[in-house]
Amino acid sequence: MFESELLLAHTLEKNRTYLHTWPERELSEAQLTRFNRLVERRIQGEPSAYITGEREFWSLSLEVTPDTLIPRPETELLVELALEQIPTDRRCNIADLGTGSGAIALALATERPRSHIHAVDFSADALAVAERNRSRHTLNNVTLHCGSWLAPLTEQRLQVIVSNPPYIREDDRHLNEGDLPFEPRSALVAMDSGLHDIRTIIDHSRAQLTDDGWLLIEHGYDQSNDVSQLFEQHGYHNITAHHDLSGQPRVVAGQYRAASPRHKIR
Repeated sequence: MFESELLLAHTLEKNRTYLHTWPERELSEAQLTRFNRLVERRIQGEPSAYITGEREFWSLSLEVTPDTLIPRPETELLVELALEQIPTDRRCNIADLGTGSGAIALALATERPRSHIHAVDFSADALAVAERNRSRHTLNNVTLHCGSWLAPLTEQRLQVIVSNPPYIREDDRHLNEGDLPFEPRSALVAMDSGLHDIRTIIDHSRAQLTDDGWLLIEHGYDQSNDVSQLFEQHGYHNITAHHDLSGQPRVVAGQYRAASPRHKIR
């Protein structure tokens, strides 16, 4: 029902509230034809977010295209945890690596207007979407960078680095399920059992973080222990594993400085 309402509202160029306010309205022939075409696309498996070109994240309406991942509710945990480390009363330098549609960067920029967010992606097409979203919400404290992970930010010192990188194994059966077959594979799949890009970010972040700066990484449901161990091996401390609302391990966070590693789960 929810997705049907989304497609119908998109057909009418209205919001879902309009549908409940005017339930007796009848569609024109052209509107009915258009709606049926959208429903057929959904039946064929195309994600509704790509059909409508919109997805809400952190109360922000964002453009999404097949060049970007579809922002998911569980990723809001990454935003929540990052906000805990970003003060409201002073400027911080923050990086969002693999920004895609800009969802994480723009959510942080909205909540911490005094801070500056560097949003990085290697895909120029994804960055074009992120720029349109940045402009739509008039968030002037976000700068977009094209490049691989931290490569464009070598001159920056960062208090917080966040990332939702590719972490799915190349042979994972879930790649053929749900919305995943339609999403950009380069934003989903990583070598080395899904850990290659996570390892790269953990390693390279050490040179960019300020003393006691925070790194927060989203990961797969079965990777929490491996990711925590990578944090430890690279000298991070205050390492904490966090679960999303469905109870799945979702994010590992840690600070970097010369200190004895400590690992806890909450």
